[in-house]
Amino acid sequence: MSAPSAAAPARRRLPAATVLRFAGVAAVVVYCLAPFYWMIVSAFRRPQDQFDNAPLPSPWSLENFRAVFEPDVGFQRALVNSLVVAGTTTLLTLLVGTFASYALARLTFRGKNLVLGMVITTSMFPGISLIVPLLKLFTDIGWINTYQAMVLPSLSFALPLAVWNLTTFFRQLPFELEQAAMVDGCTRGQAFRRIIVPLAAPGVFTTAIITFIAAWNEFIIALSMVNKKEMQTATVAISKFTGAYGFDQPFGTQMAAGVIVTVPLVIVVLIFQRRIIAGLTAGGVK
Repeated sequence: MSAPSAAAPARRRLPAATVLRFAGVAAVVVYCLAPFYWMIVSAFRRPQDQFDNAPLPSPWSLENFRAVFEPDVGFQRALVNSLVVAGTTTLLTLLVGTFASYALARLTFRGKNLVLGMVITTSMFPGISLIVPLLKLFTDIGWINTYQAMVLPSLSFALPLAVWNLTTFFRQLPFELEQAAMVDGCTRGQAFRRIIVPLAAPGVFTTAIITFIAAWNEFIIALSMVNKKEMQTATVAISKFTGAYGFDQPFGTQMAAGVIVTVPLVIVVLIFQRRIIAGLTAGGVK
């Protein structure tokens, strides 16, 4: 009767490969989340304790968050500006990118592969190399300190990647679905709107997430095209913080602002992730 009891622990022992796999995943998770953990911990320290290396604040304080939202800081307006720029960029990218991607995926014409190659090539140009000519152009036409001076450059960087991703996604959808819809009386536009767009929801929402996060975190364009405090975005506002009291090093207030800026991204990802999973599990072809 003792043999089974002795063998039971051996059966419950995890294989070495499984242990190494879990250890690797844990290491990656810790490596990725450690900066965010330290940002949150630093945000809740008192300004006089901002260089403390303790793993938890002692005592916990909201002074940095109160300093971020002081009226003279103008961070509330910066958040609104970031939301306007990122939201507008995302909507325009999806609107233009969806139609362009559908045309490239469904139409057959000479040079289509060349067009796709040029689209992806434009996304490889470093943004810093285009700042000077864009600044000269926007100065000449009076667009400095405007939303469009931040939206259009962000759109030019986000659109090529969106077109490339959505073109690949549309190619995976069977053309027979549209043909069946048109046999049932739908026009080409109705088949696209009622059949293809709902099935393409996972790819569209994924593109929306990538575009929104890139536009929300954009810094160099907003810094170059805007010099008025009331038009600057959140990332630029954080870089110009002067500290909780105007003279100290703004480490704590920057960490608190970083936490505030990160929260909308987490919410957006969580909301869109559910819809993406729902679209993927629904499927289009039985």
